[in-house]
Amino acid sequence: MIVLDMIAIMSDQILVHLQPKAVAKKSLEKNEHLFHRGDPVRALFLVMEGCVNLLRYHEDGSPAVLQRSASRSILAEASVFSDHYHCDAVAATQTDILVVPVGVIRDLLDNEPAFARAWARHLSHELQSARKRAEIVSLRTVGARLDAWLTWNDGQLPAKGEWRRLAEEIGVSPEALYRELSSRRHLILQEGRSMKPSSKRAITP
Repeated sequence: MIVLDMIAIMSDQILVHLQPKAVAKKSLEKNEHLFHRGDPVRALFLVMEGCVNLLRYHEDGSPAVLQRSASRSILAEASVFSDHYHCDAVAATQTDILVVPVGVIRDLLDNEPAFARAWARHLSHELQSARKRAEIVSLRTVGARLDAWLTWNDGQLPAKGEWRRLAEEIGVSPEALYRELSSRRHLILQEGRSMKPSSKRAITP
């Protein structure tokens, strides 16, 4: 998972700059909103422990995960120059975050070249990740989406308790994912949680 590792490295470099700038700490319970679509952008958030999802909703009310920010990552960085948030931020688990005023980020980008370079690298890798997610959800079948996700994640399934979140990430219902996984039970290796994609499918970074 080279891309994910690189994103983590980029996030750590930015966290070094931003943690001392935090003005508040917040704790969120699972399923609690950090902000809603349409709220004014006043802060950037550093996820220190836990996980927060950025969500938009389909017409049937089912969620689509636009970004998943786990421990030691940055949330909603694409909103730094926006007036309002364009999605909902919902805690996937109990989560601790730090709050950095958005004006601080803008000042750093204007006045600290080292931070600006680290920020640009981070956004570049986030763009790669967003393209990956977009390509996955453009695929028509549950099987094709699962194959694509497995290709990007070295064939490693999350623990069974995380399958609902995997369904959200690839834009399918949990029930549809469970049926697909059940049909592939013979493909799951006995050691660990590895699963080979059912077909070879190239996903462009």
